[in-house]
Amino acid sequence: MTIEAAYGPGSGTIQSPGPGPGSLRGFFVTALSSSGRLYLRPVALVAGAVARDQLRQDRALSLAGSDRAFTQAEVIIRDQGQVHRAIASIPEIRAWARERGPAIAERVQAIMSRLTMPRPDFAGIDFDRPRIMGIVNCTPDSFSDGGCYRDPDRAIAHGEALWAQGAEILDIGGESTRPGAAEVPVAEEIARILPVVRHFAGKVRVSIDTRHAAVMRAALDAGADIINDVTGLSGDPDSGAVVAAAGAPVVLMHMRGEPQTMQRAPRYDDAALDVYDELADRVDAAVAAGIAPAALVVDPGIGFGKTAQHNIEILTQLTLFHGLGVAVLVGLSRKRFIGLLSRDEPADQRLAGSLAGGIAAWDQGAQILRVHDVAATAQARAIWLAINRQSPSPRPAGVEASV
Repeated sequence: MTIEAAYGPGSGTIQSPGPGPGSLRGFFVTALSSSGRLYLRPVALVAGAVARDQLRQDRALSLAGSDRAFTQAEVIIRDQGQVHRAIASIPEIRAWARERGPAIAERVQAIMSRLTMPRPDFAGIDFDRPRIMGIVNCTPDSFSDGGCYRDPDRAIAHGEALWAQGAEILDIGGESTRPGAAEVPVAEEIARILPVVRHFAGKVRVSIDTRHAAVMRAALDAGADIINDVTGLSGDPDSGAVVAAAGAPVVLMHMRGEPQTMQRAPRYDDAALDVYDELADRVDAAVAAGIAPAALVVDPGIGFGKTAQHNIEILTQLTLFHGLGVAVLVGLSRKRFIGLLSRDEPADQRLAGSLAGGIAAWDQGAQILRVHDVAATAQARAIWLAINRQSPSPRPAGVEASV
């Protein structure tokens, strides 16, 4: 057996001493330092009948309590400026952790528990399938549809259309946080969103996209169900207290810097690991503020203080974020990196790239997609679910196959 590994900026191959549980014995043989961090990234994901079979044989673990499963994981250790990686089966990882002693064994078991535990309902919505959050921008300057729905009546009509197309959550925002956007006065932001929030309150799950505590409070008082904060509750010192007092569920998004400056040469030592660590800090801060872990969702913040390459590094390692023990939301719809990786198409011509990225996120267990194009996303989800939930059971008598 060969285990692929990477050491810091270089890479190499660790030859295992042979098959079986000892195959990770030569991987990272010294103890972690006090600042060392250990991660597990599920790989070798399976679904449908294969997942059910592997789970029955105890050869796989359920991903976040879903009907997807993983038969292997990448063990990642970051310590003293180096990153060490190796991929092995679940039994091999458990055996390796036991051999390394109680401290490593406890860390591995804790991460596995967070990776596999079922995610609770979020604002009354369960995760028996990926959920769709539709975007309603009540702004004059959002990157994709700025000005289209600034008028409350037009925003309401747009929200009604998204709801009819299959959105389970409407994310209503009154301030653009696109790269280069200026901050909006709180009173103006509230005036933009309140008529729309009041219209939909009690009809559909309403999320308010804001980084300001006063806007959160006003929206919650008007009937909003969810707070979606691009700063992960770090942008306003009162945000945590407002959310905790209301008992509201909240999406903690990752962003470095401010919208006006976040795209000026963003840098990471390791994009996926850095974002994971910073989101872990935001989860801890939210819990310390009195917000229940069951009320939290994380969003890695595609396009917020990240280059196209950073976005791809995060999206290809998305299963890592299930190790935070909460549901994962991905918002990549129509974003600039899609055009940069394609033919520089404008925002309203990035549907195909948005769907490709969204399906890749579903394949890695993302529970919520935040999108502009709800109808197309709902259609894609219907086919994705049919493929991924295929069963070996025969068709009932009299049912003919159709094209």
